[in-house]
Amino acid sequence: MFETWLFYAFAAVLVVSGLLVITARNPVHGVLFLVLASFTAAGIWLLLRAEFLAIALVVVYVGAVMVLFLFVVMMLDINLERVRQGFWRNLPLALVVGGIMVFEMVAVLGNRIYGTRPTITPVPPGYSNTKELGRVLYTDYAYAFEIA
Repeated sequence: MFETWLFYAFAAVLVVSGLLVITARNPVHGVLFLVLASFTAAGIWLLLRAEFLAIALVVVYVGAVMVLFLFVVMMLDINLERVRQGFWRNLPLALVVGGIMVFEMVAVLGNRIYGTRPTITPVPPGYSNTKELGRVLYTDYAYAFEIA
């Protein structure tokens, strides 16, 4: 029950920070909201017990890419009025693409709610998906899937 509420809290923060990324007037604020969105997505990965993906998201995107974006945005002299000139011209295409994305999400969630659900097997104590991922990637066990 606690994990469900925590997921909804992370999801709300992720949606709000994602909206703030695209609506922020200051590019530096947009990058900082993108950092918040990346940390929140990493929290959701942790709730899904995918620790390796959460750490990789933080290290790669927040640790490298976002810092690079932040330095580039701060060093460039961006003329915001010139960037926003094509907004109304591109709005119809953006609405079509957004509508397609909404349709896809409704289809995926509708299939998940009303379709067949896979059974989730409980993990044994001491199980680590990072160790399992390393075992599959760095041992001969991975080649068993290709041969069979």
